[in-house]
Amino acid sequence: MSSIDTLFATKIYRAETEGAKAERLTQDLEAACLSIAEDDEAGQRWCEKNGYPGYTSYASLNDLPWRVGTFGELQKLVDKHVAAFVKELEFDLKGRALEMDSLWINILPPGGIHTSHIHPHSVISGTYYVTIPEGASALKIEDPRLGFMMAAPPRKAKAKPENRQFAYLKPKPGTILLWESWLRHEVPLNEAESERISVSFNYAWR
Repeated sequence: MSSIDTLFATKIYRAETEGAKAERLTQDLEAACLSIAEDDEAGQRWCEKNGYPGYTSYASLNDLPWRVGTFGELQKLVDKHVAAFVKELEFDLKGRALEMDSLWINILPPGGIHTSHIHPHSVISGTYYVTIPEGASALKIEDPRLGFMMAAPPRKAKAKPENRQFAYLKPKPGTILLWESWLRHEVPLNEAESERISVSFNYAWR
């Protein structure tokens, strides 16, 4: 008699916001992201200096939920989903809380990529997807054990999702994805003919 247990699961939280209120929020976020990207000269300079494709407010604006009401509305929405994810992960927060530590805009042009990275100093990270044109990049997630696989053979082309070394999560406008901040991820080449717009965020244990 034999058995196989699946242990140490890597959980990804996904929610699809729907309805008129969610559509309005997504539309308002698109307008706000484009307007801020056009006006944020400090952010534009940072992107140019660091070879960052398109635009991000990551290094220039740290108060978007306070500055623009639409981002404050988004924060309230994401707070609820983070609370649900924390419950699923069974974190013992010791009477403290996970609080949004940062929130920033990403505008990825055709041909742009965001290379593989993690989010240090945070517990939960995630993204709200605003504009996802046909052909836009999925989010590529890497198996956190990949660096320890040394002599492991490759996986079959049709391997089960839980046995693959990479997963590709294709969002749509209004999708919320959450993951633990140590999980390495990237945005492959944007093959769409227009910009891919999203808003990312981190939550820290306070």
